[in-house]
Amino acid sequence: MDTLTLTTCQGAEITPHIQALARLRIEVFRDFPYLYDGDLSYEADYLGRYADNPDSLFVLVFDGDSLVGAATGQPLADEVDEFRHPFEANGIAPSSVFYYGESVLLHEYRGRGIGKRFMAEREAHANLRGFDIVAFCAVERPAGHPLAPSNYRPLHGFWNAQGYQRHPELATTFAWKDIGENDESHKPMVFWMKRLD
Repeated sequence: MDTLTLTTCQGAEITPHIQALARLRIEVFRDFPYLYDGDLSYEADYLGRYADNPDSLFVLVFDGDSLVGAATGQPLADEVDEFRHPFEANGIAPSSVFYYGESVLLHEYRGRGIGKRFMAEREAHANLRGFDIVAFCAVERPAGHPLAPSNYRPLHGFWNAQGYQRHPELATTFAWKDIGENDESHKPMVFWMKRLD
């Protein structure tokens, strides 16, 4: 990480970086398995919810002045119904959970330990604020998906190695427009969870 700097900020402190973060999300999530055909107006609304929340966290990685990676999180209690409901239905209070919004990193910066830092920074933040659980959800694409690259490797092994477990009982759907779709469609998503000490 010689030329890279990692910094954190909360709430409205992200405002100067929102456009860069929106572009980064669109670029990274365009790849399989998300295949997200994103637009800047949706991104501005989505990231605005995090910027408006003083309890949100942004972990940002810069190469010089360029934003090349970011991870976000906020209390699950402040999230949308699609993300809160699976926990409520399984007797887990959303107030006990810190939710990870995303981890996005340009290809050329992967394999340098930044993903581990993204996890560690958010866990430390959640621990300091008294959360019992950290969690995120991931899209579930069918095996043999026609747009899956031949060299695609899911991140399940990495997440397991960081102490996260897949919880199929904590499932939801979320709508976005895939590349090649005319309209949004609901995608199945499953949560991964870790209990903090």
